[in-house]
Amino acid sequence: MDQLNRAQQEAANHKEGPLLIVAGAGAGKTKTIAHRILQLVQSGIPAHKILAITFTNKAAKEMRDRVLHLMGSVERGAWSVGNPFVSTFHSLGVYIIKEQAQRLGLTRWFTIYDQDDSLSAIKRAMKSEKLDPKQYEPKRIQNAISREKNNLITQSAYSAEHAGEYWADTVSRVWLAYEKVLNKEKALDFDDLIVKTVWLFEKFPDVQKYYSEKWRYIHIDEYQDTNVAQYALSHLLAKNHRNICVVGDTDQAIYGWRGADFQNILKFEGEYPDAKVVLLEQNYRSTKNILEAANSIIQKNTLRKEKNLFTENVGGEKIIVYQAGDGAREASWVAKKCDALIKSGKSPNTIAILYRANFESRLFEEALLMRGVPYHLLGTAFYARKEVKDTLAYLRLALNPEDAASLLRIVNVPARGIGDITAEKILAGREDELSTGVREKLTNFRTILADIKAHCLSESVSNAVRYTIKRSGIEALYTDGKEESEERLENVRELATLATRYEQFGNEGIEKFLEDTALMSDQDSLNQKKDGIRLMTVHAAKGLEFDQVFIAGLEQDLFPHRRMSEDETLEHEEEERRLFYVALTRAREQVYLTHALIRTIFGSQKIQSPSEFLGDLPDGVLTPVEPEHGFNQSYSTDEPVIEWDIFKRRA
Repeated sequence: MDQLNRAQQEAANHKEGPLLIVAGAGAGKTKTIAHRILQLVQSGIPAHKILAITFTNKAAKEMRDRVLHLMGSVERGAWSVGNPFVSTFHSLGVYIIKEQAQRLGLTRWFTIYDQDDSLSAIKRAMKSEKLDPKQYEPKRIQNAISREKNNLITQSAYSAEHAGEYWADTVSRVWLAYEKVLNKEKALDFDDLIVKTVWLFEKFPDVQKYYSEKWRYIHIDEYQDTNVAQYALSHLLAKNHRNICVVGDTDQAIYGWRGADFQNILKFEGEYPDAKVVLLEQNYRSTKNILEAANSIIQKNTLRKEKNLFTENVGGEKIIVYQAGDGAREASWVAKKCDALIKSGKSPNTIAILYRANFESRLFEEALLMRGVPYHLLGTAFYARKEVKDTLAYLRLALNPEDAASLLRIVNVPARGIGDITAEKILAGREDELSTGVREKLTNFRTILADIKAHCLSESVSNAVRYTIKRSGIEALYTDGKEESEERLENVRELATLATRYEQFGNEGIEKFLEDTALMSDQDSLNQKKDGIRLMTVHAAKGLEFDQVFIAGLEQDLFPHRRMSEDETLEHEEEERRLFYVALTRAREQVYLTHALIRTIFGSQKIQSPSEFLGDLPDGVLTPVEPEHGFNQSYSTDEPVIEWDIFKRRA
């Protein structure tokens, strides 16, 4: 406890009743939660009675490692059996649903459909309803269904509320057909993992009571990012004992576009009038200059829990601002600076380039490649690669023969003469219409699946994966001597290596392996072993930290981003400001802010105005860098003169 500051100790020592921890960026919230769990255990609470939930696998692993490290370093009483349950929301849902599978008409081997699998099921549902995907965009329908599910709206309630509305009627028809597809295929999508758990708790009070008693001390991390369904699950878990500790920061609420409601943290004290509130305001990550900039940005927001970050760190370097002639010059300057930083001794892994929109990454990739600077683009997820998904599909289909998405994916991988029409007949139960030759191929395919299943149930996870790679024909498929094939084969072999982590779970190892691979997030694709500058959107960077951070594209309508389809709202404007605040507070030592006078967007060149955020920063923490000589000579004399020094123009 001596390692904690006074506010952290206050939070860690709290035991009974509701607790709200408002934790600023870099204020040591994970450390505080871990010490609170340790204090509970040392006070006599059985460790297995404690639950901690967060959003990403990366965050859950970090918290779990910290908790177990702390618990291993102190004496625990005989009463303290087991370990705390630390998990993501979705993993918790899987755990509960598997234990209660029969009540949902499922088995423990139900399939978790990712976004691609879900979209495939949506398309099959649309086909059953004779709806043309060219007229009705499947992705839009998928998003509409997901949004309603996360608001705990059922298909029947949605249909009744929007009866007679053309678009809503179409969504309702597809939704009903989609649920039939999921039921038939013994599958749940990501949203179902939370929604079905909430339904179980509300439908069966004994189930709710069981899990509320099972975990008598609840911790919810990143509470500002919870949606309606996650909020409901949190409160149902704490309903019987009210020992709920929520941790979050309204200033880092940046996921409103995907259904998160930061008002959940603002109304916590209203729902729990006896809640203890602790502010964690001391930042251990960033320099004073960075924090002064961040505080000046976020203080303009009105929808927030008031706090002011401070640090005992050094003042640090001033924030560098660079204005480029266009997007290509911006990327070139950033790549040049990155190259210089690496040559000065900086590890490329400690440098990040952040941007508001994904399309911006291309110019930075090209500029870094031109200079030979290594980089790692977040989003090229290992588990999203074709060869990896194919291997996992064999395992999933072997254990759940109703998994149509996996069947469609690998029934002809490697090619065995079973096309799309044949696959559709198989799914429709019309195998009698197939030729003798095709039926023989299908029998051989099912024999392969049966062999894989036998290995899954009798061998270690890594051996089952290795066997699947060979028995499926995937290994032979990628041994043609081509460089691309060698890389693909290395990827599936790496999957077998990763599977060794699950051998500690014994007979449940393969189940846990398939569960975790289905629930991987973008940040889980960041291979820390691979050296390189990190390229990612600001949204993807939340929860990460770097020594040097470049924040690019700081132009009006790009960052802050302007919505084209709806009127601007105060909530949207403030979320954009929170997003910039999150970007600034990723940095430990140095921040670089860049923008361009001209940017090509959707094929058209546009003159850009500097972001309003640049004008909101205090002059004392900034160092504007004059553009390289002659960069603006390409502009004709007829064009308006745009002064590079935004500070001079502001004055």
